[in-house]
This record gives sequence, structure tokens and C-alpha cells, in this order.
Amino acid sequence: HGIQRHMEILLSRLSPNPRPKLKLETYTLDSKSASRFLYVAGCMHDDVLDKRVIDLGCGTGVLAIGAALLGAKFTVAVDIDKDSLLVAKENAAKIGVDVNYVAGDIDAVHNSFDTTLMNPPFGSWSRGADVKFLEKALKISTIVYSLHKRSPSNRRFLVGKISSLGGRVDRVFELEISLPHTFDFHRKKKYLVNADLYRIARLKGEQDPLTDRSSIVGSL
Repeated sequence: HGIQRHMEILLSRLSPNPRPKLKLETYTLDSKSASRFLYVAGCMHDDVLDKRVIDLGCGTGVLAIGAALLGAKFTVAVDIDKDSLLVAKENAAKIGVDVNYVAGDIDAVHNSFDTTLMNPPFGSWSRGADVKFLEKALKISTIVYSLHKRSPSNRRFLVGKISSLGGRVDRVFELEISLPHTFDFHRKKKYLVNADLYRIARLKGEQDPLTDRSSIVGSL
């Protein structure tokens, strides 16, 4: 995966948020995980090139910048944390890509997009935050890529919730995310977290029956 490796090298140059906020779960997505995420969306599936792409809860802009690098026609990145957006703008300038940044809550977004890329809060500190992001993403775009903590119970819950929101889980890709030491209570330099990357299609009209969960899990 030469493209994936090249993307990883470029994204490794991006700066993290100097003032992360626990309530917002502002963890920086590592460059290896981000490059795999983008490879799935932009190379394994044709959901980025010449598409209108939005990154909800963009943090320091890693997914939005990656989408721009992969040829998105128009890229918007939204975050409520102004500290993150300042770094995101600097990161985009450093890489030399054009990204439109919006400071505010995701509720303020009403435009239409082809694809949403997002690493939403896992809901560890703000219960239901991940579902709020999924609901917004399915309202504004036809394809959604969303990263969530992996567990059998969470996977069952999310597949059902996505169906109730008018979406269908097309594939689930398993990733191992490396979280850096971010907050004072962290005791290790990094933590490895098992995560699922969901590819979700917005349904038109009648909802399709749920896909057999045993057939949707992919590998990277």
C-alpha cells in the first residue's frame, strides 16, 4: 500500500492539540490509523476523489487534510474547540492543502455532502455523543465513515442504532489505534485501543433489512 504509507508519512508531520480537553475527548488520531482510515475511504472505495467531504469533530484536521490530499473537490472541517481549529489551520498550511474550517457545534451544519469522515467522541465522557454525530452525518451525507470503540456489545448497539437513523452498515474494518499520553491521569506513553471503522450508506425510502453481521467485517 504505497499510497497508504506515503499518506502516513505526510500526516505524521501534523501537530497535535497543545490543550486537549477531556470533556470533548480530544485525542489525536495517530498517523498510521488515519492513513488506514483514508485508504479505506479513498482507495478501497471511491468516496473521496472529486467528492464534497466533511470532517465532523475534526480536531487538528488529520482526516480533512487527508481527504484534500486524496483529491476531494471541496473539504469542510468542523469543530467546537477553537484551540484545535487553530492547529488544524496551521497543519493544512504546512501540508499545502485547501480546507474550509468552521468553528461551532455540529448542529450548525446544514449543507449537503457526498461523504462524512469522522472520529467522533467514543462517548466515554459524554454519553451518547457518538450517536449525535452519527445522526448528523446521516442527515447531511450519503456515505459516512465513522470510528468507534470495538466490542461485541457496542457493535450490536451501533448496527441497530444506525439502522434506526436511516443508515445501513456496509462494512466494518478493524483498527488498532495508538493513543498518546494526553491527560495527567495517563500512566503510559501510549495506549492501544481496538476500534471499528464503519462504512455506512444512507438509505433511500424503505429501510433495508440489517446486513448479516458476520459478513460485514473486513480486514486491513
